[in-house]
Amino acid sequence: MTVENSSAKHSFALAQQRNDVSLTRYSGRFAPSPTGPLHFGSLITAVASYCDAKAHQGSWLVRIEDTDIPRIYPDSEAHILRAIDAFQFEADDTIIFQKDRLDLYESVLHQLQQDHLVYACQCTRKMLGSNHIYTGTCRELNLPFDQHAIRLKVSDQEICFDDRLQGTHCSNLQRDLGDFVLKRRDGIINYQLAVVIDDYLQGMTHVVRGADLLDNTERQIWLGSVLGYPQLEYMHLPLAMNDQGQKLSKQNLAQALDLNRASELLQHAIRALHQPEVDLDTPKNMLIQAIAQWDIQSIPHSLQLDGTYL
Repeated sequence: MTVENSSAKHSFALAQQRNDVSLTRYSGRFAPSPTGPLHFGSLITAVASYCDAKAHQGSWLVRIEDTDIPRIYPDSEAHILRAIDAFQFEADDTIIFQKDRLDLYESVLHQLQQDHLVYACQCTRKMLGSNHIYTGTCRELNLPFDQHAIRLKVSDQEICFDDRLQGTHCSNLQRDLGDFVLKRRDGIINYQLAVVIDDYLQGMTHVVRGADLLDNTERQIWLGSVLGYPQLEYMHLPLAMNDQGQKLSKQNLAQALDLNRASELLQHAIRALHQPEVDLDTPKNMLIQAIAQWDIQSIPHSLQLDGTYL
């Protein structure tokens, strides 16, 4: 899928800021949000993204996705950094924080505005009601951009990608979602915008993350195409569930990782991914063994993992 406009040219200017360290044949990342401490589901994602990158002789970066500043949970960023150290993951470059990069996101938004690919929207959730498909109510109103949400225009076309675990996944954004928000009316940069820009600037080639983010992918592919960015390879992992049948998440009060049990929890995560057994050792040695044995075909090709993980 190709979208030709001057925003694609803007990618060449941003390319000057791309991280040359991560421009390898394979470049992956772990990108947690500090809306709570890391839990076992986060560990599964970290292990899978790390092993997949290293098994491909690639680089692995860490990005803290903290643009939603009001939702940042106290001490959660520090817990994430302590967890990375405790599990002895070795990032191949400096960890970045999205809240330090807001000017970058605003510059891309400005370019999209100049190219008439976005518009201001005054609709609130109350106004939209239960309709989850945005019908373009504000598309032709030419509202001022200050004090309003900013939506990206989508087209009536099918977007498909081949997920390495979940198979072919398709969506027509106009029919299934409608124009979507890149910046909220309260000024918060939306996840979709920040992740697409940073994946590009950090030279990402592969994304390994939970299946709860599967439905975000077509949006990110569309935005990346509008901006002239290369399309990435995706692998969406089956989710670890609790005993209530809910995915492990901060919202469902998933238990924080006990960093004093790093080796034990790491072994548990490797088993959850259906990988060959590793010896109980230091996390570093366990990861080396897991990388040497890494086999994505053994990961369940499903949306959920069997069993419960508290």
